Amino acid sequence: MKLRVPKRAKVFCFFFSKNKFFLPFSILLLLSAFELTYHIVQILPAPAPPISRADYMNEANWVCRPGRNDACAGSIPVARQSNPKIDCFYVYPTTSAAPTANAPLALSPEVARTVHDQFAPFSAVCRPFAPLYRQRTLRALAASGLHLGSFGDRTRAYNDVRDAWHAYLAHDNNNRGFVLIGHSQGANILARLIREEIDGKPIQSQLVSAILPGHNFAVPDGADATSEFRFIKPCRAATHTGCLIAYASFRADSPPAAASVYGRNPGTGQHLLCTNPAALAGGPAPLTPYFPAAAPAPFIAAPTLLAATCVHNADATYLSISLNTAPTTELRAAIGANAVLFAAVPPKWGLHVLDINVALGNLIQIIQAESTSFTTLKL
Repeated sequence: MKLRVPKRAKVFCFFFSKNKFFLPFSILLLLSAFELTYHIVQILPAPAPPISRADYMNEANWVCRPGRNDACAGSIPVARQSNPKIDCFYVYPTTSAAPTANAPLALSPEVARTVHDQFAPFSAVCRPFAPLYRQRTLRALAASGLHLGSFGDRTRAYNDVRDAWHAYLAHDNNNRGFVLIGHSQGANILARLIREEIDGKPIQSQLVSAILPGHNFAVPDGADATSEFRFIKPCRAATHTGCLIAYASFRADSPPAAASVYGRNPGTGQHLLCTNPAALAGGPAPLTPYFPAAAPAPFIAAPTLLAATCVHNADATYLSISLNTAPTTELRAAIGANAVLFAAVPPKWGLHVLDINVALGNLIQIIQAESTSFTTLKL
């Protein structure tokens, strides 16, 4: 039997035999392919463990609860009320460094630190509730951002928060008013929770406010309220209740770029919601930031440093942050990891990681005023 050699193979063999550079070049290409594959495998998250319902009657599945020595119980930059009249239910942003696409239901150091840095100060004016949840991890978001596929189960993350919410309502709420606080992935999850569980339902009467920076709420041009909710409007005064605060923060000298994840208007006939925590009615006003720092001073106050105003144009709607005063060397050093406030800003993200901290003092003051207004109305 005569073996036929395909014509393409003959050409390949001829080129291989006549070109002394072909073999080394082929090996180089092969090695480069292996190296690229290795790095992709390093980025890709490991398979998630089997799904099981989280038990939120188990206190170990909460990062913060009232009366515990946990991430919300340490030193904070404002004095705590002895008996706050309302509750705060918080969902943290993408934080987990776990190697899986969804985080395990366990308290990691990075989750504890994020909850402390963003949420603990709110415990001055409300009882703190912060559930653990199996969020999409940093690795899952990185792999998705490289267009290597979609990684991480959003439904699993949402179901955990929803189950925690139901457990809170059944065993802790006792008809108290509540504030929902979330950032980034946490804000996305709480926006869905509001749509499915709160908006237009009897429980909405207990909503003091929702503080959800880092989520793009679309607003039809000519309207004031987001189309995402039917009955929940933006907060336009600190005495308003049952309302929404949302924004994406960018430095004034570095507005949202064309490829920005946040701040870019969604398309013709729509813009994004921006409520300025320093001036809910609109206009520029000074911010009261509290930046997380290393021990022994867990927070750094910089009351004269920043001002904010909402900017709306054809391309973007965002909270524009400007420097009122030049930061001292000591302040730069103390802020450390948050030097993005002063240094080069990631063009796709702006000040996303600081959305809450740049206005933390303002947000606490708003909740305090809303709490007074809410409890007065209930009398």
